[in-house]
Amino acid sequence: MKSVEEHLAEILATVRPLAPLELELEQTLGATLAEEVTSPVPLPPFDNSAMDGYAVRAEDVAQAPVRLPVIDDVAAGSVELRAVGPGHAVRIMTGAPLPVGADAVVPVEWTDGGTASVLIDRPVEAGNAIRRAGEDVQSGEVVLKPGTVIGPAQLGIIAGVGRRRVWARPRPRVVVISTGAELVEPGTSLLPGQIWESNSYTLAAAVREAGADGFRAGSVGDDPAVLLDQLDTHLVRADALITSGGVSMGAYEPVKQALSPLGTVQFEKVAMQPGMPQGFGVLGEDRVPIFALPGNPVSSFVSFLLFVRPALNKMRGLSGDVLETVTAQVTGTLRSPAGRRSFLRGVLAADGTVSPVHGQGSHQLAALAMANALIVVPEDVTEVAEGASVEVIRI
Repeated sequence: MKSVEEHLAEILATVRPLAPLELELEQTLGATLAEEVTSPVPLPPFDNSAMDGYAVRAEDVAQAPVRLPVIDDVAAGSVELRAVGPGHAVRIMTGAPLPVGADAVVPVEWTDGGTASVLIDRPVEAGNAIRRAGEDVQSGEVVLKPGTVIGPAQLGIIAGVGRRRVWARPRPRVVVISTGAELVEPGTSLLPGQIWESNSYTLAAAVREAGADGFRAGSVGDDPAVLLDQLDTHLVRADALITSGGVSMGAYEPVKQALSPLGTVQFEKVAMQPGMPQGFGVLGEDRVPIFALPGNPVSSFVSFLLFVRPALNKMRGLSGDVLETVTAQVTGTLRSPAGRRSFLRGVLAADGTVSPVHGQGSHQLAALAMANALIVVPEDVTEVAEGASVEVIRI
């Protein structure tokens, strides 16, 4: 059997980062920046008020309380040049350009709110409540570097420096297909021998959580020809494909039967539990990666975390390294088969302990739903004593 590291290494050696595209601003969320973004102007581009209040000369209110005549109003967005002379005030709104001659803003809360004249209750220092030009960003300054994942704040600064488009690696488009004649859609009635299909929902959600776009293509039965038709249909819009089920040693294994003859997808055993049967390869002229995961719900989810998520990271232009682990103290005894690395479901607590959940079968989705971690037991360890230190992967 292959080791987990060997299988992941082969996957990462095959997948490639997606080519950068010039994306509209609304399309960039979750994309990975592929260029340096600089500001063409200082931000803010002019001195402006940080508060609603009155623009004054600080020396004119040094002996407050004092009453000053209000000679003008200036609103945010005003393009007219205003000025404040000695002994005067200009009513000003948040974001409005600071009038020439003013060196401070008195918050309206420190005044009587007058419009013809204003009573100012307390003095202010020069620079009070003023946002200076270039205080945030200088002209020509780099605000984002290549390799940055664009979140809401990053998208905001791209817009804030006036860019409508940027070069970025888009979120990978991943199509998820479940296989099995026993599967029916949630919300329908079950007949004898049927189960509600959950893998495609789980995996598509995991894809989206990993920063890609997941598309459910539903489920297909045990006919390899039908599966091939489905895969061919979705190849045109997919950067990667995920199937679940049909990769073991049984008589009805549609994924294995459909893809093995192509010669570009390999099915092997990986020394892990759950998730020993694995398939991986490429399809079509564009060599679209396909991950053929086992059908048991826990097996497919664990396989996604270990193999698919790192591959999606690489496709996004990020590090494709294995998942980080933390050390915790296990609260119960653990057992694991010799020669396989086990990934047991557990609950990692704030006190640094991890408790295995009840129900470690690869079909026990409810137990997985209660877990927030995978407890890693190495291949050469068959038993872990209560209180021992173990490596844990957060999920």
